[in-house]
Amino acid sequence: MPDLFALLRRGLRLPPSGWALAGMLAFYVVAGLFGRDPWKGEDAIHISTAWHILTYGDWLSPNLAGRPFNEPPLYYWSAAITGKLLGGLLPLHDAMRFASGLWVALALTGIYYAGRELYGQDSAAASPMLLAGAAGLLLHAHDAQPMLVALAAYGGVIGSLAAMPRKAKLAGVFYGVSLAACLLGAGLAPSLPLLAVAPLAAALSTDRRSAATTLGLGLLLAAALALPWPLLLHIFEPARLDGWVDAELTQLGAGIAPLAGLGTYLGNLLWFAFPVLPLALWGLWRRRTAWRERPQLLPLAFFALTLVMLAIAYRPREIPALLLLPPLALLATPGALSLRRGAANAFDSFAMMTFTFFAALVWVAWSAMALGWPERLAKRVVVLRPGFVSHFEPLAVLVALVATAWWIWLIVTAPRSPYRSLTHWTMGFTTFWLLAIALLLPWFDYGKSYRPVAQAVAQRLPAKEKCLAERELTDTQRASLAYFVGIEPLAADSTAGQACRWLLVQGDTRQELAPPPGRWTRVWEGSRPGDRREKFRLYRREN
Repeated sequence: MPDLFALLRRGLRLPPSGWALAGMLAFYVVAGLFGRDPWKGEDAIHISTAWHILTYGDWLSPNLAGRPFNEPPLYYWSAAITGKLLGGLLPLHDAMRFASGLWVALALTGIYYAGRELYGQDSAAASPMLLAGAAGLLLHAHDAQPMLVALAAYGGVIGSLAAMPRKAKLAGVFYGVSLAACLLGAGLAPSLPLLAVAPLAAALSTDRRSAATTLGLGLLLAAALALPWPLLLHIFEPARLDGWVDAELTQLGAGIAPLAGLGTYLGNLLWFAFPVLPLALWGLWRRRTAWRERPQLLPLAFFALTLVMLAIAYRPREIPALLLLPPLALLATPGALSLRRGAANAFDSFAMMTFTFFAALVWVAWSAMALGWPERLAKRVVVLRPGFVSHFEPLAVLVALVATAWWIWLIVTAPRSPYRSLTHWTMGFTTFWLLAIALLLPWFDYGKSYRPVAQAVAQRLPAKEKCLAERELTDTQRASLAYFVGIEPLAADSTAGQACRWLLVQGDTRQELAPPPGRWTRVWEGSRPGDRREKFRLYRREN
């Protein structure tokens, strides 16, 4: 017991290393993965796709609510596997979402080794902490999201290329595995920067023979791992292969005007990559005379190649921008550890005050929901989520109390170190996110899940009725019906859909919600709690 008190008084050693660093990053990865329904948006789409694999055993080609989904399969395979392994311990969607945590953990691991190879052991911990501390990653790291496979691949590729001069064969293995993962997990477009950066890394290497070994071994391994899936599609489902190839080729030119796309992505990085972007710019300025050297030029070239690819192949969105974060985190590593004393103290104070304020705000919001105080805020909670009833959850409150105590302990005991401000930022961000998930999750879940709509529709259908046509349902809505109640609706204008006696329509105007010509009876009308725009109507055709 005295040793425990001594440890508590001493605080966290900085820079964090070993199990301390692994524990901090594991805390970040796990916070927010569990305890919630598939939410409106891509989370529901990707969970439902993995659910279809588990339910119907179709591992070769992904399907979304019974229809072909021309996406690479790796994320869905991984989510189906974690769902199979952990489904008895966790709700199935939580078990499948655990795959996202594994891919994020791999991304952080790859960036750690890249930072160690480029900047040395003392700087290695800063790289994954910077990646974890990026505002944009936290928003998507805990969703079911195939782009996280590409994020892990980017971390693996840049880590392997950084290690190429020292361990050529091992670097080749990791380069090949990462490239294959990107191809099978995110498709051709995100894989292009991984191919393009390799010759530059070889040119920067002083040992051309080792570089050739790495690249040759990596490309052969990538081909061996990535080619079997499309070959099997060609043999068993050639139409699906054609659809996937068409989708990949369309993606290569899906961006808006490239210059406009570049400007939009760079503008969004001001908040999406905060505080990584300003630290990267500071690091480049500090090393401006050595920017042609490998530690700066390799991640800088990787960032530029990725940015060009995004501008050409993707419309400006948050999710593809995740791929800009690994090279930025590496560029920011020297800058984060070389801040002048005044700037470091300002960053540290900003992190502590910001996340202490937000943590307090979460507790006040929880008090309004669970205890009815402050009264005005409690009334606002009900206005935003009509019908929501809060319950006191002892386990959630206990988790939140422990997280709050951890944050206070970290503030009080963290020693002076170049890592102090970075640790407070990354762990403060994680603590705030965990508090929000533990205390406010039921409120968010109530308004972001389609479970009430899916269950209401299923209750109106006859027992074992699966023939439901749909009109104007989004992918998220169809995915939610499939996952929550096992109904995969058919398109109303399809031959199979026209044979159904039941029709579900979605819209926000009288015309959009009107039944088709014929004798149709409205059986049910509803919407998600708090959503005034999306309305659903269920019709039954009379004989």
